[in-house]
Amino acid sequence: MAEQITPSDFEELALRSDVPVLVDFFATWCGPCRMMAPILEAAESGHPEVKFYKLDVDQAPEVAVKYGVMSIPTLILFKNGEAVKTSVGLLSGDELEAFLA
Repeated sequence: MAEQITPSDFEELALRSDVPVLVDFFATWCGPCRMMAPILEAAESGHPEVKFYKLDVDQAPEVAVKYGVMSIPTLILFKNGEAVKTSVGLLSGDELEAFLA
């Protein structure tokens, strides 16, 4: 299961990682975010080359604003400290696989 990160460790874990990082911008009260959780868990086990993290937008509004997160769930794939792909809204397992490809 994806580790939850905070604004204080976001830079170290997401931006300074030497492997791709997928950050799930979510909120505990968000229904689609809860629906996305098992889909992300399944993808995580199939993608050991990617680190998966969750970031609660209510606890990290400054990070959400910095990356233009307006709706949740939003997934952002980071490589070498740069946001390279963004997906907004609930994805199916197949859609998530295509996003990670």
